[in-house]
Amino acid sequence: MKRYELFIDGQWAAPSSGKYQPNINPANTNDVIGEFASASPEDVNAAVDAAKRAFPAWRGMPMVKRGDILHKAANLLEARLEEVAQAMTREEGKTLIEARGETARGVAILRYFAGEASQPDGEVYPTALPNRMLYTRREPVGVIGLITPWNFPVAIPVWKIAPALVYGNTLVFKPAEITPLTAWHIVDVLSQAGLPKGVLNLVNGSGRVAGNAMVSNEDVKAISFTGSNGVGRDIQRKLQERGGKAQLEMGGKNPVVVLNDADMKVAVEMVTRGAMKSTGQKCTATSRVFVQEGIYKQFSDALVEAVKSLRIGDGMDANTYLGPAVSKDQQQSVLEYLEIGQKEGLKVGAGGSPLSGGTFDQGFYVPPTVYLDAALDSRLMNEEIFGPVVALAPVASLDHAIEAANNVPYGLSASIISQDIGKIMRFIDGIQAGLVHVNDETAGAEPQVPFGGFKESSSHSREQGKAARDFYTQIKTVYLDYPV
Repeated sequence: MKRYELFIDGQWAAPSSGKYQPNINPANTNDVIGEFASASPEDVNAAVDAAKRAFPAWRGMPMVKRGDILHKAANLLEARLEEVAQAMTREEGKTLIEARGETARGVAILRYFAGEASQPDGEVYPTALPNRMLYTRREPVGVIGLITPWNFPVAIPVWKIAPALVYGNTLVFKPAEITPLTAWHIVDVLSQAGLPKGVLNLVNGSGRVAGNAMVSNEDVKAISFTGSNGVGRDIQRKLQERGGKAQLEMGGKNPVVVLNDADMKVAVEMVTRGAMKSTGQKCTATSRVFVQEGIYKQFSDALVEAVKSLRIGDGMDANTYLGPAVSKDQQQSVLEYLEIGQKEGLKVGAGGSPLSGGTFDQGFYVPPTVYLDAALDSRLMNEEIFGPVVALAPVASLDHAIEAANNVPYGLSASIISQDIGKIMRFIDGIQAGLVHVNDETAGAEPQVPFGGFKESSSHSREQGKAARDFYTQIKTVYLDYPV
């Protein structure tokens, strides 16, 4: 069985702990993809030291040259798109078509930030004094730690790595413990693209060991984290105590509002896609649907029929609509919420019971589930499930829907299905969410625009687009008085 090592100071290296973790296919637990090194605190510290040593030269490299390396990496990733997509499906479980799309998205992100290397990095300001030039410039922060999740194992790491590198920072990258192979590919293509040694370091392992070592190391000046609220807020507190920066992207409980004038076909398709694609394992997945009373029965009947027809299975099968949960723990978490729904007396429209028999006994499968007539104070309407579970509730009006949609701690993404531009604009104005979709699913993001949420979904920073530079750079203001 192949073993995969850590990447520290430009070299693939065995972990000092001597520990390796098997990487299991969630669609078929008999399929062991490989063994991956588990970094010790000493390994993490060595990676941080390497990044610190590499920082002066990388910072000094012209930004356009840094962009050239990202462009080469984009070409290399594109060349191995199918290999990476298959690796993603095997280790994460999402369908192959989704994995191909995500890998292509990683290519697009690398190219976008390669292009940012040619954009202005400061501004010139007017001044009240003669013989003075007043301007700003952006400079890198230093060594940055990246802690990424398993649900988008290419896109999310790349949208952190690419801006961090192009703006001149050096990195220590800790991917999710259960999706290490895609992380290996990302680091490998960047290394082959000509990234100098020490600029990007890979430390696989658990958050408890490798993650804590990164957070505790005072040479790490900033950490960008995507994951759970509890872990994110703990990282933020620790960084603030030592004067570091923290960027957090966390949970979501994303609503769709379906009004009486909605295109029924569009509404059903968008809710199905938003709730069920990627097995609901997206922070932007649709979790709640507020349907105006005039079409509630028609919509709920159509949605239930659509969800019951979905094909569940191995993501490598072209006919599969949703694959397994990513792990045994994630499967059990979703099944526990189904038990909660049963205890709360929620009406099941589709799913609701564990899957068994044949393929379902070989992997971590969960049923796509629709709950009807859900009480607004039920746990399934208020807590993030991170699975293919959606709850419906009737509402009397748009105002009622907005009030109900806003009544949770999260504010990541939201959508409205309607043909009435006045109501659409009222929804855009009233909804408390960082991402708003119209006649579309709640999931989905393009690399050139900011990504992030309101309330407990975020640290109020933004990723992607030009907004990414706000976290990965610091501003220097220059007063230049010149002789005449």
